[in-house]
Amino acid sequence: MKDSQPDSAPGRSLLYHKTREDIEIYRKKSVELKLQWLQAQMEFFYKAMPNEAKRIRDKLKRGEI
Repeated sequence: MKDSQPDSAPGRSLLYHKTREDIEIYRKKSVELKLQWLQAQMEFFYKAMPNEAKRIRDKLKRGEI
């Protein structure tokens, strides 16, 4: 599956899209693999997150707020 090039310009939102063929290939992947990818993305986002956002997210997960 090849990645589509993001479409962006100053002052515009970043657009990202996949072809129908890309989507069909992804649909054929195992659920286990999709969940592994999701876990890796969540870990990356957490590591990149500012400390204050981590604190709030962790409180939400614990049901403290």
